[in-house]
Order: sequence, then C-alpha cells, then structure tokens
Amino acid sequence: WLAVLRNASLVIGRDGYIKAVGPADDIHTQFSNASFDKIIDCSGMCVLPGLVDAHTHPVWAGDRVHEFAMKLAGATYMEIHEAGGGINFTVEHTQNASEEELFNSFQHRLIRMLRAGTTLVECKSGYGLAVDTELKMLRVIERARRELDIGISSTYCGAHAVPKGKTAFEATDDIINNHLPILKNLMQSGDLHVDNIDVFCEKGVFDLNCTRRILQAGKEIGLQINFHGDELHPMNSAELGAELGAQAISHLEEISDKGIEAIGTAKCAAVLLPTTAYILRLKQPRARDMLKAGVIVALGSDFNPNAYCYSMPMVMHLTCTNMKMSMNEALAAATINAAYALGKSQSHGSLEVGKQGDLIIINSSRWEHLIYQFGGHQELIKYVVVKGKIVYKNDKIMPY
Repeated sequence: WLAVLRNASLVIGRDGYIKAVGPADDIHTQFSNASFDKIIDCSGMCVLPGLVDAHTHPVWAGDRVHEFAMKLAGATYMEIHEAGGGINFTVEHTQNASEEELFNSFQHRLIRMLRAGTTLVECKSGYGLAVDTELKMLRVIERARRELDIGISSTYCGAHAVPKGKTAFEATDDIINNHLPILKNLMQSGDLHVDNIDVFCEKGVFDLNCTRRILQAGKEIGLQINFHGDELHPMNSAELGAELGAQAISHLEEISDKGIEAIGTAKCAAVLLPTTAYILRLKQPRARDMLKAGVIVALGSDFNPNAYCYSMPMVMHLTCTNMKMSMNEALAAATINAAYALGKSQSHGSLEVGKQGDLIIINSSRWEHLIYQFGGHQELIKYVVVKGKIVYKNDKIMPY
C-alpha cells in the first residue's frame, strides 16, 4: 500500500530533514511566515522518495565487457570464474590500481547512480581479497562517504572469493584472524566507518560453515550481517541468515521453502537482484512466494563488472516484468524496504516528517512513469535532492 498525496507540498529544513508533508493549502498556512532558501514549483510533476540501491560492487578497475560475449555464447558464471575470469580478473586489476584511480572511477559511477535517482547506495569491497587491497577499497568508499552527496552504506566483503593459492578454510582463518581485527581498530579510531559484513556463500566458494564463522566474527565487531546466499545452488543460506539475525540476504534465486519461511519469521530482508538473473540467465527469484510469506522484499542493482546496470528505475521495471511484482511493490522494494535492508528505514526510504530530505522529482503527474518508461529515466528525472540540497537538476527534460 502506497499513500499518494495530490496537490501536496513538502518542506525540508536547513538541517536536511523533512519538517512537513501534506496538503499544499495546509502547508502554506503553517509556513506562511517562514523564509525559504529555495522553492521548487512541482506543478504537474511527482515527488517520490529518493531510490535506495541495496546491493552494489562499485569499486573496481578493469571492466569485463569481453566476458559478455562468452556469456552470450553459453558460458556459465562459474565456468568463466574457473577459467581465471570473473571476480579473479577484476581482483588482479583492482590490486594493481592506485587509490586515486579507484576513487575517480567510483565517483563517476556514483554520479551516474545519483542522476538515475539513487540517493542511498550500499557499496561493497571484495575485489581485493588480500587485506591491503580490501582496506584500499574501504578507504575509497570512506572518502566518497565523506566527500560526496550520495548516501553510502559501506560493506566489507573480503569473502567475495577464495584467493588464489588458498583454500576456503585458510581464507576464512585469514579473514577472522587478520582482516577483521585490523578493521575493528580502524573503525574504533574513526578512520573507517563500515556498516555491514558480506560473504559469498556458494558451492566452490565459501561453504555454510565458513560463512557462519566469518559472519559471526563480523557481528561480534559490530557489523550488520548482509550477505550473498542461495544464488547458484541451494545452500540453506536463508536458514543460516535467519539463525544469525542477518539484516538482509541477497540473491536467493535457489532459496528453499523453509528458507522463505525462516527469513519471513526473522524479519530478514530479501534483497532481490533482477539484473543478475536477467544477464546470467538464471531462474528468477521467487518474489511472489516471498511476499505471500510476509518476507520484506528489497531491490538492488548488483552493479558490478558482471552486471553493469546502475539504474534503479530499470531494476524496478525488470522486477515487475520478470518477477511478477506490482509497481507499488517494486517502488516499496526500492525505497523503504531497501532502506530497511541497510538498517536505515528509520531515517531513509519514505517522505515522512523527521526523515532525511532525500527525494526525486519527475516530469509526470503519474509516479508509475518512473517504472513504465524502460530506460527513460534520463528524460524523466528533473531533480534529485539529498538532505534538502539539489544535487542534480536536468534542464534538458523533453515532454514524452
């Protein structure tokens, strides 16, 4: 259920938080003596919450456009991975890139996300694997968090793949005994702010036992559990996440009936990634079954070299067409539910008094156009606002 207000106004204070939202006449009366730094006339337009992207891998060097042709020819994700491509290819290039190079490309990707309406984004490390490169990626994310307008939820994902020359057990020990203690010290000193811990729980990567050990160790240093599970093979990841008190689990293409029931009961969000299922030709996540079971369904773009999509409007469109979710369900999944998956639904994800003033304004009186117009967001989004500040204005909007 979505509340749609007609002929309404919204006020954001100079502190960046929403002060009022409701009928325009009431707001005008309430604030008749107030002074405003900026007034935006939204006549004929629609104001929506800023979009929240709950799953991305946006810090890396070395794109994998060559692998797209391999996928189209029939190669699977794991076949490319085992041939030295996939994550390993990106790890090598990311290890060799300077911090400045990584920040510059990351900044450009975040700006593109912002222009597509994303005002809060989850950003993972995970293309370092070795502790030095993982920390380099987290420093890049931290710099962006401090310097850029877009909101960022930072995720340590050192268990994204098993490094060359190590077993999964050895990699698990290294993460628990070396990576996480260093991370804890940097968080306590204020040098890094990290929100979540992630593991790629998958056959041939980190099994259920290794995943459990890493996630528990991360939780003990104050990180929210938010991990990859049940993507390519059924691993009982959902059941594990529910048991450990995970905030969210991503992918879940191979989730079991018991897994759906478990995360529904545990109020653990399911972050579904329709771009990945689409590009890798995987079976679609069971969104309708999850919704029927009361699962909190959120969305992410899974932006990465393997699934190059930064547009949450396109993600919502694919959600509706391929996962049979309604437009109302898709918008909720890309706003308030995605904020919940990041532990931020008290401050983000909806237009309510007291929440952060993040919003988008589209050139239509019907909000559904944001989903209906597949790939049309560049000509539809007029303004993007973060904490009351206009961070993007499109003066080249054309009528549709």
